[in-house]
Amino acid sequence: MAAYYRWKSFEENEDRPEKPRRYGVTEMRGPHYSVLSQNLLQEIFESMGQFVDGLKFSGGSNSLIPKSFIKQAIEMAHEHGVYVSTGDWAEHMLRSGPSAFKDYVEECKQLGFDTIELNANSLEVPEETLLRYVRLIKNGGLRAKPMFAVKFNKSDIPGRNRAFGSYVVPEPRSSEFVEDIDLLIRKAERCLEAGADTIMIDADDVCKYADSLRADIIAKVIGRLGIEKTMFEASDGKLAEWFIKRYGPNVNLYVDHSQIMDLECLRGRHLGKDHQSVLSSSYFLF
Repeated sequence: MAAYYRWKSFEENEDRPEKPRRYGVTEMRGPHYSVLSQNLLQEIFESMGQFVDGLKFSGGSNSLIPKSFIKQAIEMAHEHGVYVSTGDWAEHMLRSGPSAFKDYVEECKQLGFDTIELNANSLEVPEETLLRYVRLIKNGGLRAKPMFAVKFNKSDIPGRNRAFGSYVVPEPRSSEFVEDIDLLIRKAERCLEAGADTIMIDADDVCKYADSLRADIIAKVIGRLGIEKTMFEASDGKLAEWFIKRYGPNVNLYVDHSQIMDLECLRGRHLGKDHQSVLSSSYFLF
C-alpha cells in the first residue's frame, strides 16, 4: 500500500517533462491576493521550485509594489528556472493613450518580466487592436498571454436536489450570459496566429458546475486550441483535481501558492475520489 501512495519522480512519469516545460505547467499566483515577502518566495522556490514553472503578479500589484522588490523577486524566480508574468493590468495603461502601452511593454522588459498578460474582456478593444497588442509584446521580446473569460447564465444550471418529475420554479435570467464559445475560440486562435504563446482561460464559473452542465465548454476549448497552448485558472483544490482527473497531468494550471504541493501530488499519482489534501492544512499557514 505504501508503494501505491508514494510520489512519482519525474523520471518515473514519462509524460512529465523537466523544466522548462511546454505542458503540465504550474503557474503560481503571486502578490495581490496574498502577501508574499521575499523570504516566503525564497522558501517556496527552495522547497517547491522544481514544481513551479511560473510566477504571476496578480492584478495590478506590480504597479503598487516597489520596483526594487519586483526586480529582486524576478531575479530570485529566474535563479530557480521560474518565468514571471504580469497580471491583467494592461487595460489600465490604455487610458493614458496608445503610446502608453508601448511604454508599459518596455517597462516590463526593463524590470525583467518574461510574459505580459492581456485580459481580452477588460480591454474592450476591437479584435484587430488586440492582435496588434500581441504583436507589440512579441516585438518587444516578451511572451504574450491573452486571457479570455467564459461566462454562462446560471439559470441554465439544473437543480441537483429534486424529486424526479417535480415542478421547479424557474430562476430569473441573470445578467451573465452564455459566451459564443466558437467566437471565443476563434479569437484565441487568431491570437496564437499573431504570436501569442499561451491562452489563459478564466473558466471559474464553468468549472464550478462542470459535472452538471458545462464540461463540454472546456473540452471544446482544449480540443480546438490544444492542451499545450491553454492554461486554466483553478481557484481551489477541487477545480485542480477536476482538471487533472479529466485531462491528466499535462494540463496547464494557474493556482495559489498554497496549492503547489497538492497539485504536484495530483499530477504524479492517483489520489482517489475523496482526496482533500495530501498534507495537513497547517502546512500552508505561512
